[in-house]
Amino acid sequence: MKTASTFIALALAAALAGCAYPYTPPALAPITAPAPTAAAAALPDEMRAPVTILVSIDGFRPDYLDRGVTPNLNRLRAGGVFASMRPSFPSITFPNHWTLVTGLRPDRSGIVGNKMEDPARPGETFTMASDDPFWWSESSPIWVDAEKAGIRTATMFWPGANVAVGGKLKLDSHGAIDGGTRPEDWQQFNQQVSGTQRVNAVLDWMRRPAAIRPRLVTLYFDTVDSAGHADGPDSAGVTRAIADVDASIGALVEGLAALGQRANLVIVADHGMAATSSNRVVALDTIADKADYRTVETGPYATLFAVPGHEAALEARLLKRHDHLQCWRKSEIPARFHYGRNPRVPSYLCLADVGWRVDPSAPTKTFVGGMHGYDNMAPEMRALFLANGPAFARGKTLASFDNVAIEPLLRDLIGLPAEAGLDGTDAPFQKVMQR
Repeated sequence: MKTASTFIALALAAALAGCAYPYTPPALAPITAPAPTAAAAALPDEMRAPVTILVSIDGFRPDYLDRGVTPNLNRLRAGGVFASMRPSFPSITFPNHWTLVTGLRPDRSGIVGNKMEDPARPGETFTMASDDPFWWSESSPIWVDAEKAGIRTATMFWPGANVAVGGKLKLDSHGAIDGGTRPEDWQQFNQQVSGTQRVNAVLDWMRRPAAIRPRLVTLYFDTVDSAGHADGPDSAGVTRAIADVDASIGALVEGLAALGQRANLVIVADHGMAATSSNRVVALDTIADKADYRTVETGPYATLFAVPGHEAALEARLLKRHDHLQCWRKSEIPARFHYGRNPRVPSYLCLADVGWRVDPSAPTKTFVGGMHGYDNMAPEMRALFLANGPAFARGKTLASFDNVAIEPLLRDLIGLPAEAGLDGTDAPFQKVMQR
C-alpha cells in the first residue's frame, strides 16, 4: 500500500524532473548481479538467436552525436542505420514512449499527455505515477502481443511497462489488479538505479538458458532529459549526461559480445529539447480571466477546460491572436497534429512558439533551462534513431520518418506478423533490412 509520504515524493519528483519518470525510493535489494567479465563463456551460436533490445535515451536530439563525446553511439551509427526521427504530438515523454511501443499516435493510444483526465472517471487525474490499467488499456504495447505469442519479454524501465495492460483494478484491494499482461520480467521505475545497474540487469537476462532468455528487451535512460530540463540543451551538464549514457551503451555492447549474444539494437529518443528562459513566458492569466478556465497541463503547451457557463467569455479572449502563442478549440486543432479526437484531450489547446512557455502566471524568479512538447515538426524536437545488428545494413542514413514506424519494425525483428490498423508501417526500413 502506498503511504501519503510516497505520493508526496512522487509528486515532488515529477515536478522537478519535468518529463522523466517520477522518483521512487531506492531498491531494498540489489537489482542485479555484476556484469559478466570478458572471460565469461560465450554460448554456441545455435543457442544465441539474436535478441532485440529497444533502448530509449530520453530527450536525446540527433545532433547530440556531434559533440565529440559519443564514441560508442557513433560506432554503432557507422555500422548501422541512423535517422532524425519525428516524434508525435505532443512531443513529451509518456505519450511518445507509448507510441513507440504501440504504433499508435497519442490521440489513438489513449496516453494523450503526461497528465490527463477522462470523462469516464470524473475527479481522477492520470499522472506519471499512475499504473491503473484503465488509463493504459486503450492500446496494446508490443510486449503484450509478444507474450501472448509465446515470445518472452523483459523491460528495464519503460513508461507503462509495470502496468497489467488489459487488467482491472480491484475495488478496495489496495492496488491489486485482476488479469492483464505485463512483460515476463519488469522493474518498477527507480531513478536511483544507475545506468551501470540498468545495463547489468539486461546482461543478467542474457545469461539465462535459452528457454527463459527474453527475446525482446527494453532499456531506458533518463539523465540526458533531466540535464536538458535543468540547464538547457546547449549546457555542459547535458554534454556530461550524453557522455555518461554513451558509456552505458558501450558497456552493453561489450557485455553482449563477451556472452556471444548477437543483438539487434534499436536506439531511440522520445523527443528533443529546446532552450527556454524566464524571459520567454506567456502568462495565461494575462490573456484570459482565471475565473473562466482551469488547466490540466502547462509548459510548452497548455490544455484547458472552460468553467461551465464561461465558455463564451473564455473564447472571446483565448482564441484571439497572441504573441508567441496560438490557441484552438479541440475540434479545430490543425489536422497535422493528429490530436483532439480522444475524449481525454481537454476542450482547448494553446501551443507556444519553440523556446517559449505558457505558464499559469508570470515567473517570479529568473531561470534558464530546457523544454519539449512543442510542434513535433520543429527541428529542436527531433529524436534520435539508430539501429545496429545482424538485421540491419551498415552505414545507412534514412530520411526523417514518424515514430509510429518503430513498433512495426520491432514486430519484424521478433517475428510477429504485421498488425492492421496501426498509424505506421515498416516502410521506412525496407531498404536497410537484411532479411
